[in-house]
Amino acid sequence: MRKFLLLSILGCMISIASYGQQVSAKQGISFKALFMDYQSQNGGSIGAIKDYDFGYEIGYYRQLQDNLKLVVPFKVGSVTSHTNSEVDGSPFYKKVFGLDAQIQYQFLKDSSIVTPYIVAGLGGVLEDVGEFNMQAPLGLGFQFKASERAFINVQSEYRVSFTDDRNNIQHAIGFVYWFGPQAPKKEEMLEIEGEDLVMDSDFDGIADYVDLCPNEFGTKELNGCPDADGDGIADYLDDCPTEFGLLLFNGCPDTDGDGLSDNKDECPNIYGPINNKGCPGGDRDSDGVPDNVDRCPNQAGLIALGGCPDNDGDGIANLDDKCPNDPGPKVYNGCPDTDGDGLDDSIDKCPRSAGSVSTNGCPEITVKDKETLNIAMRALEFDTGRATIKGSSYSVMIQIADIMNRYPDYNLSISGHTDNIGKESTNQKLSEQRAKACYNFLVKNGIKSNRLSSQGFGESRPIADNTLLKGRSLNRRVEFNLVPR
Repeated sequence: MRKFLLLSILGCMISIASYGQQVSAKQGISFKALFMDYQSQNGGSIGAIKDYDFGYEIGYYRQLQDNLKLVVPFKVGSVTSHTNSEVDGSPFYKKVFGLDAQIQYQFLKDSSIVTPYIVAGLGGVLEDVGEFNMQAPLGLGFQFKASERAFINVQSEYRVSFTDDRNNIQHAIGFVYWFGPQAPKKEEMLEIEGEDLVMDSDFDGIADYVDLCPNEFGTKELNGCPDADGDGIADYLDDCPTEFGLLLFNGCPDTDGDGLSDNKDECPNIYGPINNKGCPGGDRDSDGVPDNVDRCPNQAGLIALGGCPDNDGDGIANLDDKCPNDPGPKVYNGCPDTDGDGLDDSIDKCPRSAGSVSTNGCPEITVKDKETLNIAMRALEFDTGRATIKGSSYSVMIQIADIMNRYPDYNLSISGHTDNIGKESTNQKLSEQRAKACYNFLVKNGIKSNRLSSQGFGESRPIADNTLLKGRSLNRRVEFNLVPR
């Protein structure tokens, strides 16, 4: 079957080549037989012919420059898995589908009988077992000219996968066929007055010796030169070859009709005098900067800042200042860094206390203070079934108040929890009351209420097994969490 397919490919190449002409086309297709080795690069033996698996490739070619081509090959094959096998130990085969985008650089032109080239690119490979990986091919090939349009192609490439155990080697043989308008085998000759024969390089029907643009297809009215925008002015004389324009302005338009062509008009859509570069005269904000060059024409500003104001006087125009009312350096887009921690105030969660990027500019909470809050969760005691803090726990609450005073840029979230003994509604109410009792204690000891929040969760968030005595004891708790303000 493989031999038959390869012979069919070679037959197609010969039949296509029989009527091909010189490659002047910009697009082509290819068909190649593939020999894929997934074994030698993943623990197998290099050069073991039995490890090669068969596949095929259909490709699209696009000429970018004389020696440069874009290649988009689609590959299909069935390869031997080196990581899986059937139950009886026989090889496990998996289908692979690949699509690449490659750049091919030729060391010689297509007119050469043999043309060596290199190829590199990036592609994706999908396996029928549901796995996908990206691969980067790098290869070397030779192109043999079969006719003016058809070429036999032999290529080898090493493919590096971004997934483990997927590196592989691929060899290919096939053909490339180019489409498009045919160029003659020899120079096109036109008969003039039945006697002289002359060349017409661009095939526009105008002989080169009278064609002002012999290498560009043009019109007879413009002596063989092109006119891309159709304004009656040849492109080589047109200052705006892609925009329909007037002869008066060398092929450029004057959209606002002020007598100044758009390519020279600083206000091409607004009528203005020529002596003001086509912009309306005046200085609406009376800041000494003409409206046509004023970045902020409706706000009086500084000449040094293009006519824009600078409210905070930091040398950065309000238009470009992230903090227009607070002076700051340019490195922070005009915002200050009050605590000097490298985070400007606009993104610093604690702008008055130096911190790190990892804590959004807030001070790091010490291990000791974190442990104090953790101990408080276990050590805080209330009268049984009530929300009254026992006197023995006052020292714990005082420690929490001290922590709050040391971290003025943090707020405290207080959450109460219970075990599942009793009614759920009763437990919910008790958890809320106990959290609120802690809240009130801290307020009475000098902590501002706007830095505190309390909430009860009842028995809904256990941290231990409520069927055990110890578990219920752990679940009856009040948690204290510091959060940036």
